[in-house]
Amino acid sequence: MRITLRVIGIGPGNPRQITLEAIDALADVDAFLVLDKGGDKDSLVALRRGILDRHASPDHRVIEIVDPTRDRDPADYDAEVRRWHAARAAVFGDALRAEVPDGGVVAFLVWGDPALYDSTLRIVDDLTEHSDLDLDVEVIPGVTSASALTAAHRIAANRIGEPIHITTGRRLADTPDGADTNQIVMLDGDLAFRRTADADDHIWWGAYVGADEEILVSGRVGDVADRIARLRSEARERVGWIMDIYLLRKP
Repeated sequence: MRITLRVIGIGPGNPRQITLEAIDALADVDAFLVLDKGGDKDSLVALRRGILDRHASPDHRVIEIVDPTRDRDPADYDAEVRRWHAARAAVFGDALRAEVPDGGVVAFLVWGDPALYDSTLRIVDDLTEHSDLDLDVEVIPGVTSASALTAAHRIAANRIGEPIHITTGRRLADTPDGADTNQIVMLDGDLAFRRTADADDHIWWGAYVGADEEILVSGRVGDVADRIARLRSEARERVGWIMDIYLLRKP
């Protein structure tokens, strides 16, 4: 069986930041694959539902798939992530065989852009390589949370001619010398900059960037670190979840 599989970036949360290309890609999808992570938040579900109601075909289907379990504190992080991705590929393959007819068009909706700290494309590669499915894969880029952050703060991501290093909170302490001039940091649940950054470094932080709940803080790390931690904690308690990102820059 041959299936068209689209991986569609839908931006960081503002429905107005969905591209025209993504809108066109949504219009003729037969079914959307959605992971049920157990703790999926009502506001995120509502955003996704609103996007589909507005741009998808009126007779589209949503196929919910239970996300395989994952060890959040493994002894071998890389090995655990690879195992988890393989398990996801297996359940996706089962769903495609059971739910999608030959010639069907299915899609994943990816927050932000599929190429930036998202596992969907790796899982699709696994499906393409190791399953009996004949997949015609299409990838539609989306507005990233990084570009939404710099736009919200009205700044460039780098000064003239300087490099930009994109990393995660888990890896922030491992940034090599010379790569720490401008760092965009994602997936930082522990606010690692409080341990690794110098007090005179400048930070531009944002949570729910582009959404109605958007919170922005900027300044010297030494001046604003505690405020960011407090606002982040309060927002998580109020909204029930948090998505944040920041740019860290040497003076």
